[in-house]
Amino acid sequence: MAEKLVLPPIEEPRGLLLRCAYWYSRRRFGKVLTPLKVIYARKPGLLHVARHITKCEDRLTLDPAIQYLVKVQVSRLNGCAFCEDIGLASAVQRRIGKERFADLDHYATSPAFAPAERAALTFAEEATRNRRVTDATWTELRQHFNETQIVELTWLNAAENYYNLHAAVLGIGSDELAKPEPHS
Repeated sequence: MAEKLVLPPIEEPRGLLLRCAYWYSRRRFGKVLTPLKVIYARKPGLLHVARHITKCEDRLTLDPAIQYLVKVQVSRLNGCAFCEDIGLASAVQRRIGKERFADLDHYATSPAFAPAERAALTFAEEATRNRRVTDATWTELRQHFNETQIVELTWLNAAENYYNLHAAVLGIGSDELAKPEPHS
């Protein structure tokens, strides 16, 4: 189902910061991303928040494949088509196999996922759905990740939920940056 934008996109940005951001988006993605035209064009200061989050993500010690699997799964759980799309496109750009994402809904039983990936995905799913995780999930997570990585995984989940809330609530759908395989 296509999303319906709550606010119209702003095609002509005001101010140097936004003009630069639109230019950079066109250069990197071939288009100005919808969140830029809907959210950041109205509140440019939030670009600084997004940039800071991106810089923090770049410093995580978690395996990049786990990071993108978690981000895409959380976006799916939250119904954020834009975030799922950009997460998948970014993963493919970093040469993380697109086919793995097609089986993401069956991560718990699919042989395509390593035990550490399953633990991270279970953690992210429980945290997203329930804002808590079970003792069994904590036990499994600790078998695969150190304390720093657990904090990073928790932070990554929270950051993705932050982005999802913006885009999904404002009806920002996919920018068709990636053509994901259908999932059931």
